Amino acid sequence: MKAFGLIILGLFMGHLLHAQDAVLISEGNFVRGVVQGTNFESVFIQTDEQEVKEYKAKDIQSFIWNGDTYVSKPIIIGKKAAIKFFKLIEGGKVNLYSYGSTSAVEEPAQPRVKARPTFGVGMGTGGGMGGGLGGGVSINLGGRRNTEQPSGAAPKTKVLYFIEKPGTGPIQEIYADGSKTTTTKALLLQKLTGDEGLTESIKATESFDDKTLIALVKSYNESVK
Repeated sequence: MKAFGLIILGLFMGHLLHAQDAVLISEGNFVRGVVQGTNFESVFIQTDEQEVKEYKAKDIQSFIWNGDTYVSKPIIIGKKAAIKFFKLIEGGKVNLYSYGSTSAVEEPAQPRVKARPTFGVGMGTGGGMGGGLGGGVSINLGGRRNTEQPSGAAPKTKVLYFIEKPGTGPIQEIYADGSKTTTTKALLLQKLTGDEGLTESIKATESFDDKTLIALVKSYNESVK
């Protein structure tokens, strides 16, 4: 993770005092501003020049919105390939993502003249921007309903979670609704290896929800450096 941290520092060291949201197009090529919203396929950002720009997931690496990182990932919906944004919940040796965790917009909001208060960008539990999260993978969302909603509407579909251990294959859906406990347990035991105490905790867990998954992945990333 040292290299990953250096990317963050190199990207933002000269801009921390003015940091807001940001879109990372490629390493060293980013746009700062205020993100207006996302439909998980595009992100709309109001730049410092008060211009609203749209960036598609297929054209950029990631973006930061309110301190959270959204990473572009290739997926397969039915039989059609697409690239969508996934929110990074926990980052490290193992990454945990969510899909559909924020209200989407179909069109950018009107430019706001008054800028939102700025914030500093750090690693945090959600990680940061960069290409070191494991790319070039595919997942399958099957025939699930599209999470894109009209502007201002609350999400109508449940949040989906995906787990990834870079170098061991593509990201995989992991169930956080208490269903398919056996499948979830097997996947966690496959990804969170090397910590005997955590292994016993996973084996003893009878049901998994989002808080449990986040706690397990966070604990693993903190214990296995």
